This record gives sequence, structure tokens and C-alpha cells, in this order.
Amino acid sequence: MPPGGETVVGKGFRFVSQLLASLSLLIASPLAADEFRSPSLTALRVDWRAALDQLRTEINAHPRVADDFIFAPRRSVPRYDPRTMPALVQLNAISSQFFTGISRSSVPVLLPFDAAAYFEARHNGAPATVALSRYQADFNSVDMFDAGPAGYSATFSFEPGTGDGMPSRVFARPVEVQITGSALVYDIADPSGGKGEPVKPLAALYPDLRKFIREGYVRYAFTRFGVAYVVSIQCLDSVAKPRRLACKEAYPVAERFLKALRVAGGQRMRPLTDIASNILDRPAARSPDFTYRPSGDIIPNTGYRKQGGHPDVMAYAQIRFPLEKAPAFVHSQSYAKRDKMESTTAYPWRDNFCESRSFEVWQCGGGYGHQGEDIRAAECPSPGEGRQACDPKQRAIVAVRDARVIRASKDQAVTLQINSRTEHIRFRYMHMNPQALNADGLLNGRIVSEGEKIGVVSNYLDHPAGTSMHLHFDVQVFTRDGWIWVSPYVTLVSAYERLIHARGREVGPEIAGTPQPVAHALPEDVLKPDLREGSGGDEN
Repeated sequence: MPPGGETVVGKGFRFVSQLLASLSLLIASPLAADEFRSPSLTALRVDWRAALDQLRTEINAHPRVADDFIFAPRRSVPRYDPRTMPALVQLNAISSQFFTGISRSSVPVLLPFDAAAYFEARHNGAPATVALSRYQADFNSVDMFDAGPAGYSATFSFEPGTGDGMPSRVFARPVEVQITGSALVYDIADPSGGKGEPVKPLAALYPDLRKFIREGYVRYAFTRFGVAYVVSIQCLDSVAKPRRLACKEAYPVAERFLKALRVAGGQRMRPLTDIASNILDRPAARSPDFTYRPSGDIIPNTGYRKQGGHPDVMAYAQIRFPLEKAPAFVHSQSYAKRDKMESTTAYPWRDNFCESRSFEVWQCGGGYGHQGEDIRAAECPSPGEGRQACDPKQRAIVAVRDARVIRASKDQAVTLQINSRTEHIRFRYMHMNPQALNADGLLNGRIVSEGEKIGVVSNYLDHPAGTSMHLHFDVQVFTRDGWIWVSPYVTLVSAYERLIHARGREVGPEIAGTPQPVAHALPEDVLKPDLREGSGGDEN
């Protein structure tokens, strides 16, 4: 078994840990009808000795530089001082030239980067201008890299026609490969989790490797050094086309990537701890206006094959609401006209996670649905004395947390990633204009602050005016199957209550009544809509 491979004992311990985590949710104190919970997370124990053993093996394959690395531990410094593992400090110094902040990762960073080969080449006088792909199994320089207390994520691309021994393919664009390694995994109700088939050519390297297609990605999940790693490529399980990557064409690229993985860095840190699910505190004051229907109560017959919604009482993170000002409204943009009581700019809110879509979302009945929630800003009030000017095309969207941006210049969406000792979570925003995002520098690696303006509510979907004026907002959490869509509805309700400094009221369809546009008295920066404004039920 390779260094860091999972043993039978390790698998048994992991199973028991997951079982106990699931039971903790079942035996938790019962919720009141409208109480919210925080998620439960499992912290994994990182085996840094196994990581050092693998690194030593990789370094020894290049004898001319092997003696330059110091593997003898230093015992004269505190246990979690980086100097206790000098070889890792040396490795991070090499890798950080290309992977900024790699030493911030709390887990061993596996990348298709042969640091020893690179170091040996430079030792032998190779110029710095040599393409980095030479040391990365022909993968291009990293497109995105983020490292932190929970782990790391990286994205690479592989050009058509590149790589000795690679089969020809129909897909004419670069293939994007993602990898995440995490010491934190979310304990979500996931009957489909943990499945997959072995990959025989890689069984010796990764004894517990699972391959499966989930939520639009072919995924390869494995455990190494006690850490959960997932390699993924977005693809369709269909016929190959020049502009559409078929999963069967993605397999060879993923396997090349997995074979090329080496220990590239990371640093031993104080171990993370399990996080239990708890009932969340909510504002004491009651809002006279804000009402919302229960999680999972989507418009009837709008789920995939007329399935219902997905009830979920989890607020997956404490976030700032993504629109700068209240009032704002969570409503269906695609099916609002099917509900006579529905207005897209009025209370009560209504969940639209798991509405029928062609996207795979395994939390939804039937496995397909809307990946997030659609949010509308209030209509601009009629001009009047003392009223602040209002431009419907300038409704600010803000960062929900301090976070790192994940976005290439051609992407329509902006993703914010949180990587801390207590969270490993992503928030995605859609329908802002990509040209405006590029002009504002919303690109891979940028750090944004909670509440910072990152765009405006718009209607971009493949082109301007491609949808109604709204924000699509969704949430992904990291599990042993990789990044998984979860319902953002309760997370948004909780965030909105903090924005308006008051607790909303859950209402059922039978008592919701005819919705009316409303305004809050607090806070002072709230927009005050005209009571005459219409419903504006445009379809998305």
C-alpha cells in the first residue's frame, strides 16, 4: 500500500465517525416549527508522517537534490512550529513561487507538480523560462489556487493534442481539472453519497479510489494521509462534440492528473475539531412585515417530474445577505405565473430550490432541479419629495463573507470560497454582466470583504436581457463526494433577519393570504417601495 493509503482500521473508524455524526443529528433536541440549525462537520486527522514518507520517496527519485532536503525532525521547537518539519518548509519555498500561500494549507497539498524534478532542473542550470507544464505532466500553469485552515483547492487545464500517449478527442477546448483536499467534511443527509466504482489502472496508487458521475462532474474521490481528496471534471455522460466534453473523453485526462499527483506543500497545524449542529440564535424583535413559506414549499408541480421541494432547516453559514438593501424577495422566476398568489416583489418568500431544471442536484427528488434561490430587489418607488434617487439597474450585490474569488474571465458566475478552521463552503452568484465583473477585477484569487459591493442585479444569461432582473444565489459544501449543492433557503432567511434586525414569521400556504408589497422601518438604509408597484412575474 502506498504511503498514506487508508487501512481497514481507518475505514472502520471513518464509518463509525460518520455513523455517530448522523446519530447526533437524529437525537438532537427537537426543533420548534420555525427553528434553524447550523450544520454538523467532521474534522479529519491528518497523518503528516505518512505525507513526509511519501515526499521522501518522491525526492529520492532525484538523487542529485535528495541530500538538499532535511527530513530529520527538529524537536527543539514547539510541536506545531513549521520548523519541526524542515523538508516541508523547503518544499513550500519552492512551490510557493507558483502556488501562492501553499503553506497555509492544513493538509498535504497534492498537485500534478513535480517539485523535485523542477528543483533538480534548476540545480542543473535549466533556465527559468522553461514552461512549467514540463514539470506538471503537460498541465498548464494553475488557473486557481486557494489554501487555508480547512485545506486547499486548485484548478488546472489540459490543452487539446497535449501529452504523450493521450488518446485523440473530439472536444476542441482545454479540459479543466479541479482538485480539493479538505480536513473538514460536512455531514449532510446524502443517501447517494459514498458510491462509485473502482479504477483498476489506479488501484495500486489509490486503494480506495471511487469514480462516479455526480451533479455534472465525473469525480474521483480517495483518502490519503487521512484527508478527503476529490478530483473532478465537468462533463456530460453523452456523445462527444467539439464544444461539449463527454465524460468518456474526460476519463483519460483525470487519470493522467491522478498519476501525476505529488506532495507539493502544506504545513502541519493544530488539529481541527468536530463541529456539532446547534439551534441558531435569531433576532428577538419580530418583524411586522417579513414572512416566508417553509423550506421545501415550492410552487406545486414545479419540481422535476412534479416532485416536491427539499425541506432543509440548515443555515449552512452565518452570512451577510447578498443584496445590499432590503426589502428583497426570494421567489420563483420561472414558475411564478403558475401561482395566483405569487408576486415576485412581495412577501411571503417562497423556496425555489429544486424547481424543475435540467441540472443535476442530488438533494432534489429525482436528482434534478434548480441549484439555488432566485432573489429580486424591490421595485423603485415613484419619485417624490425627500425620496432618494433610485436606479433599478444599480441595485448593489455584496460579498456575503470575507472570501476568495473563484472566477475565470469567461465565466458568467462569481463564486466566493470560505476556507477556515470551521467552514469549507462556496457561494455562487449568477446573472451579473461578465464584462462588468472583468472590469471590476472579480477574477481568480481576489480577496473580497463582507459587505463589499461586487456587482449589481442584472439579467445576463448568455447575453444581456437573457433572463429577468434578479440574482441567482446558491451554496456548495464539501463532502467526501466533493462539492455538493445544498439548499440556501434557510441560510438566506437567517441572513435577511440579521439585515432587517428582526425575526420573520413562517406562514403556510393556507394562511399566507394575498401578498402585498411592504417596507421595513429598520434599518435606515432600506428602500421604501411604492405600494402601487406591480408583481412583475417575469419568467426566467
